[in-house]
Amino acid sequence: MLSTRLSKVVSKAQELPEAIQDELAEQFIEDIENELKWQETLSKPQDSLILQALAEKAIADSENGQTQELGFDEL
Repeated sequence: MLSTRLSKVVSKAQELPEAIQDELAEQFIEDIENELKWQETLSKPQDSLILQALAEKAIADSENGQTQELGFDEL
């Protein structure tokens, strides 16, 4: 069953030309696949010692001016 918001999205998309609908569908499928991969990654147990070491290195790098602030478009 579709949520109310998703139903609205589908209804709006149906008003668009088929080519645009196909583009939106491809983008949506890609987003869903990426979300599923992300959820799978997050559900796996992580080695807390490795994560702790990475966090400490990131903090140290930041404190030592070895990091650079970037926006999402710059990654």
